[in-house]
Amino acid sequence: MSATIQCLSPIDGSVYVERPTLSLEAATVAVSAAKAAQPAWAALPLEERIARVRDGIARLGEMNTDIVEKLAWQMGRPVRYGGEFGGVNERASMMADLAEEGLAPIEIENNEAFRRYIKREPHGVVLVVAPWNYPYMTAINTVVPALIAGNAVFLKHASQTPLVGEHIASAFHAAGVPEAIFQNVFLSHDTTSALIADKAFGFVNFTGSVGGGQAMEVAAAGTFTGLGLELGGKDPGYVMEDADLDAAVDTLIDGAMFNSGQCCCGIERIYVAESLFDAFVEKAVAIVSAYKLGNPLDEQTTLGPMAHTRFADLVREQTAEAVAAGAKALIDPSLFPDQGGAYLMPQILVDVDHSMRVMREESFGPVVGIMKVKNDDEAIALMNDSEFGLTASLWTQDIDRAERIANQIETGTVFMNRCDYLDPALCWTGCKNTGRGGGLSVIGYHNLTRPKSFYLKRG
Repeated sequence: MSATIQCLSPIDGSVYVERPTLSLEAATVAVSAAKAAQPAWAALPLEERIARVRDGIARLGEMNTDIVEKLAWQMGRPVRYGGEFGGVNERASMMADLAEEGLAPIEIENNEAFRRYIKREPHGVVLVVAPWNYPYMTAINTVVPALIAGNAVFLKHASQTPLVGEHIASAFHAAGVPEAIFQNVFLSHDTTSALIADKAFGFVNFTGSVGGGQAMEVAAAGTFTGLGLELGGKDPGYVMEDADLDAAVDTLIDGAMFNSGQCCCGIERIYVAESLFDAFVEKAVAIVSAYKLGNPLDEQTTLGPMAHTRFADLVREQTAEAVAAGAKALIDPSLFPDQGGAYLMPQILVDVDHSMRVMREESFGPVVGIMKVKNDDEAIALMNDSEFGLTASLWTQDIDRAERIANQIETGTVFMNRCDYLDPALCWTGCKNTGRGGGLSVIGYHNLTRPKSFYLKRG
């Protein structure tokens, strides 16, 4: 009897999806099939691989109506927001457009005596371990360029969103991507680790917790398998005295609360210049107080449940500890009757400091702390006072000032007058405990391939 993975729906706690996991033996056979099929896939003209992947994305888009409701059941995002296909299409299209540049050989010399160049070679089989919070977009970030680069791909999706991989596989297979080349697999943690330790994959891309990333590194130890790791985050926003206040409040609070705060680059802490602090907080409280927490299948719901009760309980603990230590909670609980479980009211905290877990540890939920700062130096020190470094959001009318500050922030991406966005033309990367490597952009292609040098002497 094989083990199973279960998705407990955050809507009502019921078992929404259950799937058997592959045994190690069955998974090893699947890897062998991928390795056998990969050379023929890589030998196809680049234009052909791109065309099939583009067709697969289009077919995925045709499933969107069905996908939106199933996402609500799996991870709680309200149906009113319409799913992820806009972001999926933007990222996939950009990576297809960048393929020729990202995979182009580097020509060193080509004359009557020599041809010297560096070529990009696919790793072979790439394992993509994707998270549940933006389950299509995070998977597509690596799946699309990996396939276009000539790799075979194993997709192991989070147990909270098991239907996602099935949808992607169905779309790609219908578009002519061979079944052995793109495989959606259900694997236990032990089986995944055993495959990595056995050098089953040429590259592994993992998006998830710091602990999960550490487990990947342990499994890969001594194998020399390449790893791309996007892990935790505690992304800051800094609102300077010359910022467009309304735009800053609207954007940063949406960045903190959208998807119930479950965004990789969501805003988790905000620093505001003294002159704008009171007005910023007042406007922020008004926005959050107008949210409607409820069943994500209801079109009127603007804030759904968190994906799992344990995630909500962590945020409850962080918030309660902060209040006990002197923080002030500004959102009236009477506006959001406690439904318990995964349904968690949003909260804004002031009078916070970095001694509190809510300002240091990843919350990944609908809570944000707001602090007053005197100047840029104080803001920079606070933004850097974190074990994480994914994105930072700066709000000012002065681009030179923003660039000066950006150069001093320990982070992967800096936004000016924007947040909670991923530009697929730029490298998606982080530092410190946020991880290693980089996805998307031409650099994404470089990480999903290896360089191979050619020194050809004529005559």
